[in-house]
Amino acid sequence: MSCRGRLAAAGRPAGREVQKSSLTHRLVQFQQKPVGDGRFLEAGESKTPEDVSSRPPPPLGSSVDQLPSGTYSIYPAGEKLRVEVYCQMSPDQPAWTVIQTRMDGTVNFYRPWAQYKVGFGPVWGEHWLGLDNIHYLTSGPTKFELQVDMEDFEGKKASAHYRIFSVDSECKGYTLTVSGFTDKGAGDSMNGHNGMKFSTFDKDQDKWPKNCASTFMGGFWYNQCHRANPNGVYRWGQEKDPFATGVSWFSWKKTYDYSVKSIVMKVRPVQPK
Repeated sequence: MSCRGRLAAAGRPAGREVQKSSLTHRLVQFQQKPVGDGRFLEAGESKTPEDVSSRPPPPLGSSVDQLPSGTYSIYPAGEKLRVEVYCQMSPDQPAWTVIQTRMDGTVNFYRPWAQYKVGFGPVWGEHWLGLDNIHYLTSGPTKFELQVDMEDFEGKKASAHYRIFSVDSECKGYTLTVSGFTDKGAGDSMNGHNGMKFSTFDKDQDKWPKNCASTFMGGFWYNQCHRANPNGVYRWGQEKDPFATGVSWFSWKKTYDYSVKSIVMKVRPVQPK
């Protein structure tokens, strides 16, 4: 379950403030609008919240479309687990749930296993949603897709889309499944990470004799070691020392020395082609 109908406003959208009263009003309107089959999307205390991103977009101009991108609460493992996430909304597309953001270097991503497990950082800024939460979100019967959006320091933007994305449980090393690549300018830097377990500097599960996470200063599904390092050290463009430690996407920049300005990993239920 991702950015869903049980949208309890929990914070602020990136880049702008949304007045609490205005957002509350929108949610009240949202609560009163029926879905096509007569059920109601609820912003209150329903125990069976509707998943916004799992259904077709409502008619343009409805109150659902008017909800702003921002911080909301979801329940990926049932009503007892409340998680704050950043939801990207758009008028004509189902919502995306953001699982990772790099944008300004304000949050340290060189962290131990325990912190990657539960997540860190403010969801309206640089953050990691947490391996447990990502697992709960993507491991159920609903299939999820992944999109990675990035921008360089010259203002160029690119994306990579993957039709299948899931993360297994901790007892299986949070093994990554990612496939079905569609190029949106960034190229495929995740293919070599498919099937890998997650590694941090204090829990080495990669296939390299040394420790990829320690050497390249991040936490990720390292192989031997990476073509994508979105959780690396935030640098500023072209940096050659230390080698390949930046926030990189090799298939886009064709080098390990370029650290991008921003990168966002986001998921939603697989959409019909």
